[in-house]
Amino acid sequence: MANIFRRSLLIFVAVAAMGLSGCASTRGWGPDKVVYHINDSHSARALLRNVGNHLSVDPTARIVVVSHAQGVDFLMEDAKDKNGNPYNITVEELAAKGVTFDVCEITLRSRKLNKNQFIPEAKFVPSGVGEIAKLQYREGYVYVKP
Repeated sequence: MANIFRRSLLIFVAVAAMGLSGCASTRGWGPDKVVYHINDSHSARALLRNVGNHLSVDPTARIVVVSHAQGVDFLMEDAKDKNGNPYNITVEELAAKGVTFDVCEITLRSRKLNKNQFIPEAKFVPSGVGEIAKLQYREGYVYVKP
């Protein structure tokens, strides 16, 4: 009987150790999930740099960039920063790494913009702010506003 108890205890300890080592390597949570919020394209270059930096230290992060109001402008065809550098190149690179770029359809209606004015990486959501709330509350994304 003591032999069975010892054997059971050893199995329990081995399984617990394997479980704990798995938690240490993944923190028990899986990949980071982050929603970056932009409502003014003047900060778009900083936002893109932050997202790139984030992925450089955590390539498994799931990142969604949600834009509304004036923040959608950097996702429009031929959009450039104040130095004349196009945004689409960086957006394409980040999208290739799994970053999603959401554009608010309420903004499109209020500013009389069309979806065809945007680069192909832009995805459209009914409400930018609503999407941020959904990602945070329902899907556990962390909110970042550069």
